[in-house]
Amino acid sequence: MTLDLATDLHRRAIVADAHNDLLCAVASRPSELWSDFFRAQWLPQLQEGGVDLQILPVFIDDAYRPEGALRRTLRMIEAAHRLAEGNADAVGLCLTGADIDRVIADGRIALVLALEGMPGIADDVEMLETVHRLGVRVGSVAHFGRSAFADGSGEDAAGSRLTRSGIRAVAEMERIGMIFDVSHLGAGGVDHVLELATRPVMATHSSARALFDHHRNLTDSQLTGIAASGGLVCINFFAPYLHESEYAIDTLVDHFEHVVSVAGLEHVGMGSDFVQEVIDDTTAPCCVQTTIEGVPADEYLPGLEGPAGFPLVTEALLRRGWAEADILAVLGGNLQRFLRTELGATVRD
Repeated sequence: MTLDLATDLHRRAIVADAHNDLLCAVASRPSELWSDFFRAQWLPQLQEGGVDLQILPVFIDDAYRPEGALRRTLRMIEAAHRLAEGNADAVGLCLTGADIDRVIADGRIALVLALEGMPGIADDVEMLETVHRLGVRVGSVAHFGRSAFADGSGEDAAGSRLTRSGIRAVAEMERIGMIFDVSHLGAGGVDHVLELATRPVMATHSSARALFDHHRNLTDSQLTGIAASGGLVCINFFAPYLHESEYAIDTLVDHFEHVVSVAGLEHVGMGSDFVQEVIDDTTAPCCVQTTIEGVPADEYLPGLEGPAGFPLVTEALLRRGWAEADILAVLGGNLQRFLRTELGATVRD
């Protein structure tokens, strides 16, 4: 009975995911294959998972940094535009909240572009407006290591905050209407952003540090601060960030429940960070990636290796006793509402 209820509920839900690195796989193909590869490889998975809204990060692998970072950034942005144009019957690239509502109402998948870490920007704050003109609407300023704007969470031992350029970046993103993403930002940087921000911020793919003390997770005070800004915390599905060894969907539900208890239901969404297929697809057989910053890169929640598994989340939340309205909120209602208000909104609005 739970399975039937879950299937029906998932079908009725808006399913929104704040982080899937599929653009890395798309952009690794020759440009003439971008649209067809997405249609053959990724669109069926998104549709099977019932995805209505997908944020697509532009992530630049170490091999392209620093010299090729900007070129790779532009290539991935172009790949997003072309896959959207080539699959316009099924997806739409969105610049505003109104665009998202319209695309979803059409029965298509709304796509939103994000920058992850911004190595192609370096410290050129002015280029934020350039990428915004190209359609980028969400951005984080560091990954695991050190950037011109801030330290990533892997550098937490340094105890650093934002650089001068990072402070300018926060103000510029608010001015042009780009949502600030604190995922991957070091602990001091997250606190600094929350001190500076005058607009809501979000964490596109982060979980609860109170449940598992990993630097990629957020403390309760940070969760409270994001909620106080009017922002959103989207729970990361990557198993090694959720528990030391118990890689089970119930562990994921534990993180949902904790963040809801601290930040409030209306401030929680999903940020899957599905990376298994991307890693398998873009890593040469000679150099298989087995760890990411010291944690296993080949351990995933069973059934949640990719977007086709999203219905399992609905089933697990129902099994845990969640109310239908609360499940609908975290599956995607909250993220759609947040982006409806904040996507493209500027400090002048």
